[in-house]
Amino acid sequence: MGDGATAGLLLAAGAGRRYGMPKALVEVHGEPLVERGARTLREGGCAPVVVVLGAAADRIRSTARLDGCTVVDNPDWPTGMGSSLRAGLAALADSGAVAVVVLLVDLPGVTAEAVRRVAAHAAPDALVMAGYGERRGHPVLLGRAHWPGAAAAATGDAGARAYLAAHRQQVRVVRCDDVADDRDLDTPPPPTRDAPPR
Repeated sequence: MGDGATAGLLLAAGAGRRYGMPKALVEVHGEPLVERGARTLREGGCAPVVVVLGAAADRIRSTARLDGCTVVDNPDWPTGMGSSLRAGLAALADSGAVAVVVLLVDLPGVTAEAVRRVAAHAAPDALVMAGYGERRGHPVLLGRAHWPGAAAAATGDAGARAYLAAHRQQVRVVRCDDVADDRDLDTPPPPTRDAPPR
């Protein structure tokens, strides 16, 4: 991919312990979340798109359609999201991308339009977060100049959170609450019960 591109990075390595299964395999409207997230990044204009897998990686590779994506295995996925961010940024080191849009797999309400809005501010020194009212959330854009610092600060389940907090004054917030919803799928919906026969 040539210089000037904005890459996409989907973090999809977690086991989804509270959910009861890896969220990458959860289907929303018949589409696994890992496919949905990768598609959202592609349709938002990101290239290349890197997908980081961990829990159930072999099953995801064999069942999910991730054509056109670079799929990276994170053997350290049990340590938390930070290791997946580091793995994804390392995979993009030679990409020539000026920035990367980071998305978590369990955010099915994030849209390609939200990705486009955040990616529109791509630059090597950019830090951008989507805004949802008073909250900041995903997608998040990290300019290439910030990749080493973000990777160094990514520990446990924090991902880029600590780095973004430390550089809060540099973060541009782009409104996305009119085109997206960043609520995560944290627990499965309750099972539906059929009415007992009369």
